[in-house]
Amino acid sequence: MTEQAAPYGGALTAAPPRKRVRIGHLREMKQRGEKWAMLTAYDMYTAATFDEAGIPVLLVGDSASNNVYGNETSLPVSVDELLPLVRAVTRSARRALVIADLPFGSYQASAEQCFHTAVRFMKEAGAHAVKLEGGAEMAEQVELLTRSGIPVMAHIGFTPQREHSLGGYRVQGRGEDSQRLIAEAKALEAAGAFALLIEMVPGEVAAEITRSVAIPTVGIGAGNGCDAQVLVWQDMAGLRTGRLPRFVKQYADVHAVLLNAAQDYAADVAAGTFPGPEHTF
Repeated sequence: MTEQAAPYGGALTAAPPRKRVRIGHLREMKQRGEKWAMLTAYDMYTAATFDEAGIPVLLVGDSASNNVYGNETSLPVSVDELLPLVRAVTRSARRALVIADLPFGSYQASAEQCFHTAVRFMKEAGAHAVKLEGGAEMAEQVELLTRSGIPVMAHIGFTPQREHSLGGYRVQGRGEDSQRLIAEAKALEAAGAFALLIEMVPGEVAAEITRSVAIPTVGIGAGNGCDAQVLVWQDMAGLRTGRLPRFVKQYADVHAVLLNAAQDYAADVAAGTFPGPEHTF
């Protein structure tokens, strides 16, 4: 397969790096019916690894709050805490489109506040796009950013930044509420969003939204009818332990690998076998 013919979601090979994934590529993939994967990334090594694996879109999520900084939820993380993480990912991903999450409180007050926050992520961290949560009430923010040249991924369904007003982690869009979600998706598309992340929504509703809009949809806990899927990488790779959301599939047990490596290292040091002659100047 030649470099030009390889799908954007395919694994990278020893061939020269392909061109940067762009928003237009994602729309073209939807038109061709090609599904693609998105993962979170928060540091240079995971970003470079996922980029090498051919993951076309990386999200520096506000999920760093509870996956990097040790908070219980995504709410406490700040712009200043996320900027260095976005910068590390954009410096390390040669091909993937890198999206920065706008944290709670940094964009809801007004379209102007949203603009200034998004500009920081674009200028100071090199993000290629931003993501914000909310439905039709965020249309003004999306419109201003889009008009200003800042690509926006919108996020509907369950929106973690509103967990308290939503009554906790609850599936959204059941029954008659499905029509509200479909209307919000169309409003955000009309405002200029280039993609929609749909979280914790019944599969048939997410599939209907996907059919109703021309922009790509990215599901998490929203069935397989979306154009793409996203997972937090620590969930996907098994670094996180304990109870996991129903929608998570673990593809490795990184926790066990690191645990065993640390135990073996500690044992070698205690036994005096590390460092050995081959590790000594």
